[in-house]
Amino acid sequence: MRNLAHGFIRRVDGFNYRVGRVMMYGIFVLMGILLMSSVNKTFFSPTLWTLEMAQFTMVAYYILGGPYSIQLGSNVRMDLLYGEWSPRKKAWADAITVLFLIFYLCVLLYGAVGSTAYSLGYFGTEPFSFFGGLITGAAKVGYLETSNSPWRPWMWPIKVVMVLGIFLMLLQCLSEFLKDLLRIKGEAI
Repeated sequence: MRNLAHGFIRRVDGFNYRVGRVMMYGIFVLMGILLMSSVNKTFFSPTLWTLEMAQFTMVAYYILGGPYSIQLGSNVRMDLLYGEWSPRKKAWADAITVLFLIFYLCVLLYGAVGSTAYSLGYFGTEPFSFFGGLITGAAKVGYLETSNSPWRPWMWPIKVVMVLGIFLMLLQCLSEFLKDLLRIKGEAI
């Protein structure tokens, strides 16, 4: 069991580390889009797509970089009492609180999958069966949802990014939970 936990932790942490390192450079993509928007508004005709593309880029940057932030422990903590605790007591507190985060992420993932299915034209109540049907060929993509802006981009790409980011965050939280359990037992990670 311990080897399985270490393997899971190593794989999830490694994958989220690589994704997070790539997403760190997303801020430069965002800056480039906003700079282009400013230059176009000042010297040329304004473009319709730049501000909405900046919003999509920010969502991808934030949601795909979140697991990396959790992994590094750079998320915000209330350090009033936590900083004085022993490593074992911190592990207990983290193990309990991460369970709440895992529950929240499961609810969020369910909603994100439903929203993504809706953006692909599925209006039923079983989004997971819809995606299963897409894989087997039993379901087809319907009317694609678009934004209400004048640019009117499809919404499914950013919703897929959101599902992926929430899923990676859920995996990272499971990895952190396993690390906390190993710390409670006094084992090296």
